[in-house]
Amino acid sequence: MPEDELQLKKLLKELFKGQLFAALATRQSDRPYSNLIAFAATEDLKNILFVTGRETAKYANLVSNGVVSVLIDNRTNQDSDVRNAVAVTAVGLAEEVTDVRRENLLQLYLVKHHSMGKFAYSPGSALFSIKVKEYFIVRNFQEVVELKIDS
Repeated sequence: MPEDELQLKKLLKELFKGQLFAALATRQSDRPYSNLIAFAATEDLKNILFVTGRETAKYANLVSNGVVSVLIDNRTNQDSDVRNAVAVTAVGLAEEVTDVRRENLLQLYLVKHHSMGKFAYSPGSALFSIKVKEYFIVRNFQEVVELKIDS
């Protein structure tokens, strides 16, 4: 693995560890739709996890079209963000996890979001995993780097 790729993955892991929330973009009919999610990522960065209620527009959007993007950043709402902030867009396919992986992935999610246990285990909630195809990393205001993720 090239050194640059190692550094980018390290950057992503640090960012994801430090941030609790992200903006999820889905599609609702013919228009974009955004939501705030509490997320966790797998150690290999191949999956981003979140829980949502089944009786939501978010759930309906995900079931009808799982192609999504997620924006995760470290803004502080300071002028220094222009140069110091990092924003990452993850693009991939979201699917509800219903197989044998569910419990392990849910535990990974709950390590980060321990207060969400009751909601996560509710029969009305669904665990989703976004299989990330690529990350777009923006830093230093306009520097954009693409990192493809092997399946």
